[in-house]
Order: sequence, then C-alpha cells, then structure tokens
Amino acid sequence: MPKIKREIIEWVVLIVVFLGLYLTGMHTQVIGLIQRVVLAPGLIKPDILTKEEQLDVSYDFELMDAQGRTVSFENFRGKTVFLNLWATWCPPCIAEMPDINDLYAKMDSNDIAFVMISRDADFKKALNFKDKKGYDFPIYSAASRLPQVFQTNSIPTTYIISPLGKIVAKRKGMAKYDSEEFRFFLKNLKIKSG
Repeated sequence: MPKIKREIIEWVVLIVVFLGLYLTGMHTQVIGLIQRVVLAPGLIKPDILTKEEQLDVSYDFELMDAQGRTVSFENFRGKTVFLNLWATWCPPCIAEMPDINDLYAKMDSNDIAFVMISRDADFKKALNFKDKKGYDFPIYSAASRLPQVFQTNSIPTTYIISPLGKIVAKRKGMAKYDSEEFRFFLKNLKIKSG
C-alpha cells in the first residue's frame, strides 16, 4: 500500500510541475533548453544539397523589418543568404537560436545576409523575444506570401541560398550551424560564385 501511495504522490507532483510550466508559458523555454543540449555535440547538421537537388530561388516577395519598413527580398540577390523560418512558441527554434547568433557574429555581413523570418502572428512578440535574449541578427516578418520554394509546414526550417540564387543547403528542424565546417561551407559559396 505505501508503494502505491508514493507513486500517486510522484505522479501528482510531476503533473503539477508540467501544468505549472505550461500555464506560465515556460514549457517552451524548458523544452528549448533540453533540445539545445542535444544540439551541443554537433551531430545534427544542415543538409548540403547535391547539384541535382538544388532549387532556383524566387526573390519575388517582401519582408517587414524591425523598424516596420518593407524590404524586398530582391535586395539579397547576389549574396549568400541564411534564411530561417522560426517562431517564439517553437522549442526547436529557441534551441538553435544561440548557435545561429554565434554564427552571425563570426560571419562578414558583406558576404552573407541573415534573414530570420518570424512566423509569429504578432511580430512585436518576436521583436521582444530577440531583445530579451540579446540576439544581434536581424529579424523580419513576411509582408507578402512566401514563394512556393520556401513553403513548409515545419519550423524551424533553414535555407542556404548561394549568390547564384540556388538553395544549396536546407534543414527542416533544428541543427547546429556554428561549426568550423559550416562556416567554411558558407565562405566558400562566395568564392565558387565569384
């Protein structure tokens, strides 16, 4: 009888903890933190596409920047672009963000553009999240419908676009981006297209 009573108490405590995390909204942060630990060893990497798998990019859409200005994606033509679709309510997005910010800090903005597109319904929530976390990369909201090539039901989804306008790497789900191997890959895209 005492064993059953102890198990019931353990389950009640567990349920109260999970309910508390859910009701306070902290469950997303906690799950994201756990997933960040999974990313740390670098086993989950972006998928580099073969020439046959690469897709042409459509630059025909608009974004809204943090200041509320409309930005044409056409402005990024000819650059390597790290395009990431994410949301504040997405634990895997939260898990990979610190790593993406570290990558951003190490890359030359003249060579690579970071386009972090928030899928939050309220863009202010995304802006507040970025400020609270102290991330440096620019974030945007879609100001028009994304082209078919960027349509996905999965976030985070990341596309690496070469200066020649080809999707050369893609990842549905979280990944570790700030690695020597991946930084070399990104820098090499400019050399190959130049």
